[in-house]
Amino acid sequence: MNLLEFEGKQLFAKYGISTPIGELYDGSSPLEGASFPLVVKAQVPIGGRGKAGGIRVVRDRTELDQALKEQLGTTIKGHSVQNVLIEERIESEMELYLSITVDRSMRKPVIMASAMGGMDIESVPDGKILREWIDPSIGLQPFVSDNLIRALELKGKLADQFRFVLESLWRLFQEMDAELVEINPLAVTVDKSLVAVDSKVIVDDDSLFRHESLKKHARAITPLERKAGEKGIAFVQLEGDIGVIANGAGLTMATLDFLMLHGGKGGFFLDLGGTDDPEKVKEALLLAVEARPKVVLINIFGGITKCDTVASGLLQAFDEGCIDLPIVARIKGVNEREAIELLKDSKILPALSLDEAAKAAVDISSGA
Repeated sequence: MNLLEFEGKQLFAKYGISTPIGELYDGSSPLEGASFPLVVKAQVPIGGRGKAGGIRVVRDRTELDQALKEQLGTTIKGHSVQNVLIEERIESEMELYLSITVDRSMRKPVIMASAMGGMDIESVPDGKILREWIDPSIGLQPFVSDNLIRALELKGKLADQFRFVLESLWRLFQEMDAELVEINPLAVTVDKSLVAVDSKVIVDDDSLFRHESLKKHARAITPLERKAGEKGIAFVQLEGDIGVIANGAGLTMATLDFLMLHGGKGGFFLDLGGTDDPEKVKEALLLAVEARPKVVLINIFGGITKCDTVASGLLQAFDEGCIDLPIVARIKGVNEREAIELLKDSKILPALSLDEAAKAAVDISSGA
């Protein structure tokens, strides 16, 4: 479960980690006593808010009212903004990155830290990211904190504070059954204090029976995800602009990986599973169109799901819906030839391999 920023910061405060002074606001009552400058942050369980207009620095009442008008009640990447977090603006001399997550390949928690915080961690050169793996049987040891403090070149008061923040974050990670706890940025203020300016906390859904306080925060799904669920279709909205329809979780994830290899990003993934129903395939494509990606990539390996079944469903969607999106399809397996014959006169762009299909989809999405 992805916690909202304010929920993550409530946990940070519980564990003694300093956060900006702020207030959650839903627009239902007059807002008084504002002391500027402030930061207005839309509360949605997804990254990339800043680029979507979900984070605004305001310097007076006029700018504050405009920011509230632009954010409350709007939708960011499929998520409705019901609340905003209004906080004091933190002036920083330096911005750090700090997180703890699970490295599944190493089967251990890993601490990641960087002196290049405040930006997408994916954009930070790998050599600038520090990593320390933790043996869960012995937990966080002092030498790990020492290694990071030394590498980040923190001294005196800052070194002591960083050690405290890291130890607190580790306790939160363990006690809350977290999959990820992240502070980005962890600001170094002008008076040499560390403040968690942002929060990202993901808690394992299967652990919620142990955390009654979090159950009330069960994250609302997007309207499109709800609609898909009512139709028995596995649909998850993401942050990119390339829609992915595949059959089977493994193939779906592999398709997303191939898009990333070519510089693209999935906007949603829709898992057809083992369906053999053309009507369900049709519904899937119509849902994909509602998500408004720049292009849809269909990757089907026919086994239980037969290729001609998928082709029939796609053609039905074209017949019944206004499909004006580019569609790239790689369809292999049982009844492959029949599927190719069905689709040969359609507007669907065929691809022989997943690599070719992913590259074509990325080229279309980027306008190449």
